[in-house]
Amino acid sequence: MAEIKTKATNVSVKKFIDAVDDEQKKKDSHVLVKMMEKITGEKPKMWGPSIIGFGKYEYRYESGHGGEMCVAGFSPRKAAITIYILMGFEKTPELLKKLGKHKVSKACLYIKRLSDIDLKVLEELVKMSVKEIKSYKVYPNRAE
Repeated sequence: MAEIKTKATNVSVKKFIDAVDDEQKKKDSHVLVKMMEKITGEKPKMWGPSIIGFGKYEYRYESGHGGEMCVAGFSPRKAAITIYILMGFEKTPELLKKLGKHKVSKACLYIKRLSDIDLKVLEELVKMSVKEIKSYKVYPNRAE
């Protein structure tokens, strides 16, 4: 089985954000760090080469495949800021309507800039996702 690439590293979050070319994404990244740090109670850590994550939990699929992932995280990518919301968006259609300009995939929220959205709604989505992840049966077995 291939090794999982998205795992916690010792790369500096500050240096990673400082290297972001887009000044607005850089500023938005600092806002997201503060928000997610407050919600999770965890310090930011790099996960893989480009995800800024907070906390960690252990997951295991029925197939036996498993690993660790950050409880909440984001990545200031070139096309958009990707925010990792692991609970799935089918549970929150009313919040998504209030969020503002965005796109979604199964577990990712894509926004161009924070000024396009309602930050209070984003905060609520992240809180809901963190709460759900912490309710997972494997979550208490996380390594810290």
